[in-house]
Amino acid sequence: MASFLPALKVALPYISQIVTAAAPMFTSRTANGKSDELVAKQIQELQSAVTQNAESVKLMATQWKDTMESLDTAAARLQKEVVVLRRVAYGSAIVAVLAVLLALVAITGN
Repeated sequence: MASFLPALKVALPYISQIVTAAAPMFTSRTANGKSDELVAKQIQELQSAVTQNAESVKLMATQWKDTMESLDTAAARLQKEVVVLRRVAYGSAIVAVLAVLLALVAITGN
């Protein structure tokens, strides 16, 4: 349940740095109140930031999808290798048993 707490503790300093760095990007308030022009500019800035975030999320999702597909491909390949190696191990065990039996026959036959 609380497994995310260590990750949150690690990420918290970086989040505050991001917020501190992003805050000056937006237009500051004027001392005599907000004009319609200022509000329009702030809305435009927010829309731009949202668009950039959406593009970043889309890029990350594409990368995540590619990564998951690569992992699925690698897992399937490794599963096939496990099957082959298991068969080789069984074959080796059979050959070893036959060698022991042949050695016992050779020892007792003389």
